[in-house]
Amino acid sequence: MKTTRSVTWREDFRRNWLLYLLFLIPASYFIIFHYLPMAGIFMAFENYKPSRGLFGSEIVWFENFEELFMGDQFLLALRNTSVMAVINLILGFTVPLTLGLLIAQVRSKRAARVVQTVTYMPYFVSAVVCCTLAKEFLNETGAITKLLCALGFEQQNWLSVRGPVFWFINALLGVWQNAGYGAIIYIAAISNISPDLYEAATVDGANRWKQLTHVTVPCIMPICVMMFTLQIGMMFRTGFDKVLLIYMPYTYEYSDVLYTYTYRMSFGSGSKSFGLSTASGLMQSIISTILLFVGNALSRRIAKTSLF
Repeated sequence: MKTTRSVTWREDFRRNWLLYLLFLIPASYFIIFHYLPMAGIFMAFENYKPSRGLFGSEIVWFENFEELFMGDQFLLALRNTSVMAVINLILGFTVPLTLGLLIAQVRSKRAARVVQTVTYMPYFVSAVVCCTLAKEFLNETGAITKLLCALGFEQQNWLSVRGPVFWFINALLGVWQNAGYGAIIYIAAISNISPDLYEAATVDGANRWKQLTHVTVPCIMPICVMMFTLQIGMMFRTGFDKVLLIYMPYTYEYSDVLYTYTYRMSFGSGSKSFGLSTASGLMQSIISTILLFVGNALSRRIAKTSLF
């Protein structure tokens, strides 16, 4: 009986040196732009001064975290971030999934491609343009405002409403911009399902709805679990750019999130506190990592499949 000899690293490199050479490109990118900048985490525990550098600034340990947590608006920003995160998670997962399932059900391939192209085009619109459009459509004379008035709502600038309406405006902007792009992965997963399964379901008398619920959804469930787990890990990192562009001091009570709160504390009134902003980013990264592991554990227990 022959025994297989394990291949050494040198032998594997000699055989596949071209693959290792190609791997250097993405590896260099992640090392330079993702791993080396992690040394900046030390700024969260320092009174960082650019003139003194990272290792020459005064160490203040947890003072930046205390200043962050003791701020007057911290609890409001934490509440808004949490609520927006839950709304974005629900809509950001269900809408692309539903859109992908609907597009996959279109019999005409040409019509499906047109719908898919139209829906993912907003993804390439910049946040500035997206928020400018929102301001134009939602002001007192905007098109959406006139439509809402025709439905019986009050004529007003909806972005200046001091209430939870801002949470849903922010979520709907994210859905409009990302739903079509997020549906691509579900459409790709559905296209890889074997046609034999649908033929067998048709022979058994399953209509299109039963084929969807008993064939399509179970087959793409691992992809759904993976996407849901990833979104749970990122749910706490509520978008900074769109909130910063459309919120105003009058609506801080419902629009201020941790990123904008930290931005004002760190760089408002001419002051620059790099340590405070780093402490906020580190805190949110730790929370996101915890949520990622919790979501993965729940997926493994409930859906019997997990991301890792």
